[in-house]
Amino acid sequence: MQAGDIPKREFGKTGEMLTVIGPGGARFRMVSWEEATAIVRRCYDLGINYYDCSHNYWGGRSEEVYGAVLAPFRQDVFITTKCDARTREGAERELEAGLKSMKTDYVDLWQLHKVGHSDDDLEAIFAPGGAMEALVAAKKAGKCRFIGFTVHGDPNTVVQLLQLYNDWDATLIPLNPADPAYMSFEKIALPAVIERGLGIQVMKSLGNGKLLSAITARDCINYALSLPTHCIALGFTSIGQVEDDVRFAQEYKPLSGEEMDQLRSRAAKVAGPNLEDWKKPLGATLAGRQTPLHDDV
Repeated sequence: MQAGDIPKREFGKTGEMLTVIGPGGARFRMVSWEEATAIVRRCYDLGINYYDCSHNYWGGRSEEVYGAVLAPFRQDVFITTKCDARTREGAERELEAGLKSMKTDYVDLWQLHKVGHSDDDLEAIFAPGGAMEALVAAKKAGKCRFIGFTVHGDPNTVVQLLQLYNDWDATLIPLNPADPAYMSFEKIALPAVIERGLGIQVMKSLGNGKLLSAITARDCINYALSLPTHCIALGFTSIGQVEDDVRFAQEYKPLSGEEMDQLRSRAAKVAGPNLEDWKKPLGATLAGRQTPLHDDV
């Protein structure tokens, strides 16, 4: 497989050119340290420059994986990480620990993680001494170049975040052929972030693997890239998966409207809360909900 011919897209208003796929660090916990570092090295060797992570992935070890592999190539890659803390102090601690683990003095994109996961999230984030203060201060200090948020519970949370703050740079949201049938991020959140010019990252493009009972991984990747998005974070657990998905990206051609509808129709047979069990309406209780088997945000 030849490196360097993965398509790139301009990442919203940031001006950065990112490969349309990249590894998400969440699933490194499913493999050994040696396997995780080999996966990241293969990603780099094949020309991927987009690397998604979060401080809580694998108890912080996923950031260490990136540091072990990517530190010598820091200027060649775009690294994201996320914070779960909702106070300024807690968020700043997570960022400092992540920078140390990744052997860098800045991240390209720092994001609030899983916004809307609890009912008081927005209030806590934007309160005096809340995490939003940490993001703004970090960007001003050069510890992150861009700031954003991730949401997978309710697409209306995305709309609220855009109303509460005007200077977001990016977002990470779930988009796949099953999404339009149930609490749709494609219908509600995607138009709102497009209007603001945000960089749009895609998560759960394969429905945590559960969509593969109805359609192929290539179908899922082609679908996400045929939307007005910029890059997909994928949960690689083997070099074979990396190489397959790089090939899909290299061979990608935009789907027609009819082809998109056909995929939505096929996915609708398995769509709904049992498949997309990460979705949660604002104000709904978390009690009794199952945790996704392979959560990638």
